[in-house]
Amino acid sequence: MHRTALILVACAVAVAGVPPSGFAKDPVERLTAFAVDMSTSPDARSNQVRSGTVNIAIERWSTEEERKRLMGALKEGGPDLLLKQLQKIDDPAGQIYTPGRVGTPLRFAWQSPLPDGGRRIVVATDRKIGFLEAANRPRTIDYPFLVLDIRMNGEGKGQGKLLPVARIERAEDGTFEVESYASEPVRLTEVRSEK
Repeated sequence: MHRTALILVACAVAVAGVPPSGFAKDPVERLTAFAVDMSTSPDARSNQVRSGTVNIAIERWSTEEERKRLMGALKEGGPDLLLKQLQKIDDPAGQIYTPGRVGTPLRFAWQSPLPDGGRRIVVATDRKIGFLEAANRPRTIDYPFLVLDIRMNGEGKGQGKLLPVARIERAEDGTFEVESYASEPVRLTEVRSEK
């Protein structure tokens, strides 16, 4: 299986988990975005742009205590300890789903102000790893996270990126860096907030 084909399988699995009806009916914020996956493949049949709508329902914003605990885990034990601490969060922060499909619970959702009056939204969760991936242990096994990074302006519009197969590392400045397994992240355009 080509690397991009494997990524597509991981993307499909990442957006398959819990039905949207299993989540809170009144999230604190709903985001809709147009997603464009421009990853390339050596297989010409797969070498086409895939796109569609993605919905993100934020049910609660993560607490400062949760953020500190996760950043501390990343600092002390790297991505492995971060993954374990993220998986211990029982109360989902929200979900991501595509229309007509089941969704994936999101464990962490954080917003911070930007100098221009907008805000940055960072969402993360552990991605679903299927039986074959766990058994065969391809390189993707070292990319156990799903991460969204969105920049919104003061009018509730923005853009961002979705990394469905990602690795999170601690940066030298004490923050974090996200590496995508794909050749480039899924672009999120026309992001709109419906509070």
